[in-house]
Amino acid sequence: MDNIKTPFRGLIKDFKGRKECYKQDWTSALCSGTSILAPTTYIFFASALPVIAFGEQLSRDTDGHLSTVETLTSTALCGIIHSIFGGQPLLILGVAEPTVIMYTYLYNFAKGRAELGPELFSAWIGWVCLWTALLLFLLAIFNACTIITKFTRIAGELFGMLIAVLFIQEAVKGVVSEFNIPKDEDPNSEKYQFQWLYSNGLLGIIFSFGLLFTALKSRRARSWSYGTGWFRSFFADYGVPLMVLVWTALSFSVPSKVPSGVPRRLFSPLPSESASLQHWRVIKDMGRIPPVYILAAIIPAVMIAGLYFFDHSVASQMAQQKEFNLKNPSSYHYDILLLGFMTLLCGFLGLPPSNGVLPQSPMHTKSLAVLKKQLIRRKMVQSAKECIKQQASNTEIYGKMQAVFIEMDMTPSQLVIVTEELKDLKEAIMKSEQGKNADEKFDPEKHIDAYLPVRVNEQRVSNLLQSILVGASVFSMPIIRRIPTSVLWGYFAYMAIDSLPGNQFCERMLLLFITPARRYKVLEGVHASFVESVPFKYIFMFTLFQLVYLVLCFGITWIPIAGILFPLPFLLLISIRQHVLPKLFHPHDLQELDAAEYEEIAGVWSHSRSFKFKDLEPIHSGGKVGEVEICDAEMLDELTTSRGQLKLRSLSFPEDRIYQRQLNASKGETRSGYETNKESQVDKNGEMLQTVKEATKVLRITKGSRSELCSKA
Repeated sequence: MDNIKTPFRGLIKDFKGRKECYKQDWTSALCSGTSILAPTTYIFFASALPVIAFGEQLSRDTDGHLSTVETLTSTALCGIIHSIFGGQPLLILGVAEPTVIMYTYLYNFAKGRAELGPELFSAWIGWVCLWTALLLFLLAIFNACTIITKFTRIAGELFGMLIAVLFIQEAVKGVVSEFNIPKDEDPNSEKYQFQWLYSNGLLGIIFSFGLLFTALKSRRARSWSYGTGWFRSFFADYGVPLMVLVWTALSFSVPSKVPSGVPRRLFSPLPSESASLQHWRVIKDMGRIPPVYILAAIIPAVMIAGLYFFDHSVASQMAQQKEFNLKNPSSYHYDILLLGFMTLLCGFLGLPPSNGVLPQSPMHTKSLAVLKKQLIRRKMVQSAKECIKQQASNTEIYGKMQAVFIEMDMTPSQLVIVTEELKDLKEAIMKSEQGKNADEKFDPEKHIDAYLPVRVNEQRVSNLLQSILVGASVFSMPIIRRIPTSVLWGYFAYMAIDSLPGNQFCERMLLLFITPARRYKVLEGVHASFVESVPFKYIFMFTLFQLVYLVLCFGITWIPIAGILFPLPFLLLISIRQHVLPKLFHPHDLQELDAAEYEEIAGVWSHSRSFKFKDLEPIHSGGKVGEVEICDAEMLDELTTSRGQLKLRSLSFPEDRIYQRQLNASKGETRSGYETNKESQVDKNGEMLQTVKEATKVLRITKGSRSELCSKA
C-alpha cells in the first residue's frame, strides 16, 4: 500500500541516482581505449545469433509476416535507445523466445478472425503494444519493482527450464520439418522429390547435431589441455559463431548434381523488399481495427506486460549481482518506464518488442569485469615494478599499488571499503618481506591476480556499439540467408543444453535417478551445498513440486488460445513461494533449496543430513538399501588401465625420488619408472603391496574374466 500512496518515488530515486554517474558512463569507456572492442564483439555475437534464430522461427510461425529483418531491427533500435537513455547500461536487450511464443499465439488468433486476418495482424498487435506500454507505465509509476526481491531462485529456474524445453521442442520440430514440404511450395519441384527431400532431411540431421556437438565442445575450450591460453579463451568466446560459419561453409560442399535448395536455407526478405517495408505504415492501419478487438487486446497485453516485467527485471538483476561489486545504483523502475516507451514504439512500427535477455546481460557484465581487471592489473604491476627497481620497502610498494587501484577504480570516497578489499594483498606483500627463500618473495606478475577484487567497467559504449553492429547486420541479409535452417535448429538445441549447467532444478532431477547406495559418488565430486544440509526426502519433495509446476506451465503453451496465459503461473509462483511453501518445508531447508547464491562444496567423503549410510564400509553389489555399493570389479578398474596395466598412484612426487632418478641417470642406470614406482609403493604401504602383487600376478598370468580378477584382488 505504501508504494501506491507514493507514486513516482522509485522513478525519482532512480533518475537522481543515474544522473550523477551518467557522464562517468561515457568517460570511463574512453579511458579503456580500443580495449572496449573485445567485450563489444563478444556480446555482439552472443546477441545476434539468437535473434537470427528467433527471426527464422517467427517467419515460420507467422507465414512470413515477421522475419529476421524485424527481429534484428527491433534489437538494434531498442538497444541503441537503452544504451543512451537507459538506467542500467549493462543490460542487453533483444527479441526473446517468450516474445516469439506470444506473437505466434496472437497471429493464430488474428488469422482465424475474418475481421482481422493476416492483413491486420500487425495493426492489431500495435494496439496490444499500446495497452502493454500503458500497463508498464503504471507498474513503474507505482513502484512495482520493489517486489524484485521476491523473484527467488525457484521462479528463475522454472522459467529457464521452460525456455530450455521450448528450445528443444523447436529444434525437434525444425529437424522433422526438413523431411517435409514447406507450405505454399510446389510439391512437383525437383528438390521436393522423395530422394532429394530425404537427402535434405539427412543433411539436416548431420548439420544440426554437428553444430550442437562442436558448439558445446568449443564453449568449454578454456578447460582444454591443448593450445595456448589465448587460443583457448578465443575459442571459448567466439567458437559458437565460428562453428556456425564452419557448418555453413560445409553445406556448400554438396555435389553439383544436387538441386538448388538442398540443403534448405534461411528465408527472409531483404530490407529493401516490399515485404519488409510494409511494416513502417502499420500505424495507419490501426484505425481499421474494430472497437471490440481494441478492447480485447487488453487481455494479451496484461500477459505480455507481466512477462516483460518479470523477464526484464530478472535480466537486470542478474546483470548487477552483488558478486560483481557494482558501484553505480540500480534503476529498475526507470528501466521499466523506458521499456514501456520502446514497446509502444515497436508496436507502431510493426516490430516485435525487445526486452532484457538472459544470459547475454550477465555475460556482458562478466566481460567488462575481465576488461576492468586487466586495466587495473596492468597499472598496479607497473607501479610495483618501478618501486622494486628503486628498492622501496614493501610498505611503500603496497601504498603505491593501493593509490593506483583507488585512482583506476575512481572511489576515493570509499577508502575504508577499498582498504578492506585489499587486505589480503597487503598481507601477502608484508609476509613476503619476512620470507628468506626466493619463492616467498612477492612477484607482482605472478601473485597479484589472486588478490584483486572484482571490478566492472560500468559504461555505455560497448552496449551502444554492439547494438549498432546488430543494426548493420540487417544489411547483411544476403549473407545471413545462406545459413542452412538445420544449423539454426542445432543452435536452438545448443542454447537449451548450454543453459542447464548451474540450474539446480536440473541437477536435483538428475539426483533423483541415483540409487541410495551410489549417492556417495555425489559427495566425492563438486556438489551444491544443499546436498549435505537438506534431508533427501525434502530435496525430493521440492524437486517434485518444481517438476509438476513445469509440466503445468509447458502444458499451457499447448492450449491454442489460452496459451497466451503461460506467464500467469510464474506471477502466481511469487505468492505460492511466500505463503504455501513455508508451511511444507522447514525454513532452513527452504532457504538452502531456494537460495539466491549458487554455493558449491568441494568433493569429500563426509556425513550429511541428506545421505545417511548405515555403514561406511564397502559392500558387494546387491547389498541392503542405504549401504554403500562398491563392486570389486569397480575397485580393480580404478587400479588398472583399459589394457590391463597396473596404475600406481601417489599423492605427491617426493624430492628424494627426483634426486634418485637424476643419480640413476648420471650412472647410466636404465631401470624403468614402473619398477621404481612399485618399490616406492612397497616402502609406503606393505599391505597395499600384497594386493598390488596379486593383481599384477593375475594380469600377467591369466587373461580371465573380470569376476576372476575381482576374486584374486
